[in-house]
Amino acid sequence: MPTAKVYNMAGEQLREIELSETIFGIEPNGSVLHESVKNYLANQRQGTQSTLTRAEVRGGGRKPWRQKGTGRARTGSTRAPNWTHGGVAFAPKPRDYGYTLNKKVKKLAMRSALSSKAKNGEIIVIDNIDMDSIKTRNFQSFLTALDVTQKALIVMPEPRENVIKSARNIPGVKTTIAGILSPYDIMNCKRFVVDEAALRKIEEVFA
Repeated sequence: MPTAKVYNMAGEQLREIELSETIFGIEPNGSVLHESVKNYLANQRQGTQSTLTRAEVRGGGRKPWRQKGTGRARTGSTRAPNWTHGGVAFAPKPRDYGYTLNKKVKKLAMRSALSSKAKNGEIIVIDNIDMDSIKTRNFQSFLTALDVTQKALIVMPEPRENVIKSARNIPGVKTTIAGILSPYDIMNCKRFVVDEAALRKIEEVFA
């Protein structure tokens, strides 16, 4: 059964806990993880790109020269895509790139991401992630005490303003809550720093 060490905000190890085998102990499914990350990134796209087709470009209503006898190629408009200042062929238009995944696929992707972190020893459990005041320096000291020097994801059971504001100016550090956790966020970090209460919430939801 996978295990994780529990620390306090001072970086002192308190104890060791067992993690759920069904969530943190499965063999990660690479193809499902890839599909989940691709889905997440597609859903983030704004889809607002728009250019003009030949029908929308101003001008070009008159045939530039007669059809035959000039020695030049026949053409009907100066706004054809092959002309300078012409329209765009197959112009991109605003669209929704988002799509949904099967619920079972989503759950398997989440379990695969969490199991991958557990397998690589990248999960750090904190007994209670909270701060008395908004202090970036204090939060940086907390990460340094845990030897977290690379990209880190801080997971809380609910939004805690002092933690969010203290961490937001630290490069590579992202905060989130257990309820909106995604496989992309998990795989995009090197250290998964999770509050013990948030860990129990994750185990309850994905059990």
